[in-house]
Amino acid sequence: MKKTILLLIIFLPFYITIAQTIKGTVVNDIEKPISSVNIYLDGTKTGTVSAADGTFTLNLPSANNNSLVFQKDDYETFTISVSEVLNKKLKVVLIKAKEIEEVTIIPYTEAAYKNYIYFFLDSFLGNDRENVRIKNQRSLKFSFDKENKILKVRAPQTLIIENKNLGYTIDYNLVEFVADLENNTTRFMGTSFFKETKSTNKVKLNRMNAYDGSQVHFFRSVFENKVADEGFIVNQITKFPNSKYPTEEELQRLKDFAKTLKSKKTLNVPEDILDIGNRKRNEPPYKIAVTKTQIPESDYTKKTDGKLFLDYDHMMQINFKKFFYELKKNQFVKGTIPIIQTSFLHPESDTFEIYSDGNTSNPGQLTNQGEFAKDKVEKLLPLDYKLGD
Repeated sequence: MKKTILLLIIFLPFYITIAQTIKGTVVNDIEKPISSVNIYLDGTKTGTVSAADGTFTLNLPSANNNSLVFQKDDYETFTISVSEVLNKKLKVVLIKAKEIEEVTIIPYTEAAYKNYIYFFLDSFLGNDRENVRIKNQRSLKFSFDKENKILKVRAPQTLIIENKNLGYTIDYNLVEFVADLENNTTRFMGTSFFKETKSTNKVKLNRMNAYDGSQVHFFRSVFENKVADEGFIVNQITKFPNSKYPTEEELQRLKDFAKTLKSKKTLNVPEDILDIGNRKRNEPPYKIAVTKTQIPESDYTKKTDGKLFLDYDHMMQINFKKFFYELKKNQFVKGTIPIIQTSFLHPESDTFEIYSDGNTSNPGQLTNQGEFAKDKVEKLLPLDYKLGD
């Protein structure tokens, strides 16, 4: 279903100052003001709420490329780039949300919730159930397409996520969660607003170790042209088709045979089908090799009109020698025994703008593997986080 959201921008002659400001009013489709709308820079601690008359003022700490989010339960969420509205007076019209289901094909059910809730929590939050939890978890809705083995999750309400380890509560607006269980891939996207709940030395230590070597750390290093200085080594990876992996024709035969099993009472599986199934489970579709080591930033980035882009035709391997921070005599110091963390990025001819805060354009479309793929919500930090905060 296509959703329509209106944004009216009214220009007023107020001056650009060092403290950048966004002002405006939020109303509904019959021009009545909407109060208590959450208005925030996506992925940060910078935000406000609309007053009883719908007005708001948001002061920005510095220039940035974040999305500005207008979000309230029961209304369609609206996002727009800060650069489009900076120092302008806004009139934002939010449309009442409609109850949307996945149209007859994949119904959301209580059974799907019970069967897949722990898979979702592992894939979305991480593994620390004791210290990282969704306080309104029961608001989630699950669906599972048995034929294609696709799991979808949606959240009609803003998710309230408590992270005791990092000292934040996160208001997370889950836009999409899709898991392809056949191909073992998971993708989720959303907007987030952080509220600090505590800032002890232990919490600060956890934040430092979550940040060091993360994907945000890497992209900040790329933006500042300090990749090597920050301890990252980037290699070029080339993929080669694996001749042992089943062909498309063989995979289709396997899929067709699986359908016939539903109507048969016996499980007499031909040898060739068993062979295809074994090769699919045990062989990767591609084999990879490092074909170029320690490539410089200039190989995988380009500058256009003052903007920096990730632009590379190959898979990238990012190695990081991580020394965990320790707290000794109320001082944060790096340990002496490192571990090597390896991650993979797959730009492969797609282009992504890199921002100074370590974010990228279309982050949900940039495939990652390895250590970066472990950066789930339990390790999520605000984009305005600075090491030591």
